[in-house]
Amino acid sequence: MPKWRRFFFRSVVTFWSLENMKFLFTLCTLCALSWPSAARDVTIDLQSPEWLTKAREAIEQKNYGLAINLLTQANEKQSADWHNLMGYSLRLNSPPQLLRAEQHYQAALEKDPVHLGALEYYGELLLMKNDLAGAQSMLKRLESACPAGCEELRDLQKDVADFKAKK
Repeated sequence: MPKWRRFFFRSVVTFWSLENMKFLFTLCTLCALSWPSAARDVTIDLQSPEWLTKAREAIEQKNYGLAINLLTQANEKQSADWHNLMGYSLRLNSPPQLLRAEQHYQAALEKDPVHLGALEYYGELLLMKNDLAGAQSMLKRLESACPAGCEELRDLQKDVADFKAKK
C-alpha cells in the first residue's frame, strides 16, 4: 500500500477514535439543546400549519376560548404541539378546565416525553392542584431534558420556589 494511503488511513482512524466521537456527539447535543427556539410549544418549523399560527396568535392575545375553538377545528389533532396548546388554553381559560388540560399534557408527553413546553405547563398545572411532588417530578424531567438550562426550566423552578414560599 502506498505511503500516502497508509498515512490517510491512520489519520482517519486516529481522528475518528472513540474519544473524538464522544466529543463530537457531546458538542452536537449541547448545540441542539441550547439552540434558541422561537416558540416554547413547538419545534422549529419553517412553515407552521395555519391552525397552529392562528391558535398561537389567539393565545398571545389571551383569547383562550378562540384558541380552543381553532384547535378543535384543526385537522392535525395528534401532535404533541396540538395537545400542549390545547392543554395550555384549557388551563388558562375562564373557568379553567384542569382535568381536560391535564389529559392533554399527558397526551403531549406520551407523544414527546421531552416536550419542554408540556413539561413546564404540566408542572404549573400540578402546582395549581397543590401537587408539589408532581410538579417537582416535571422539574426533574426538565432538568434532564435541558441540562444546560432553558427558559422552561427556569420558569418552572421559579414557580416551584414561589409555591414553596407561599406554604
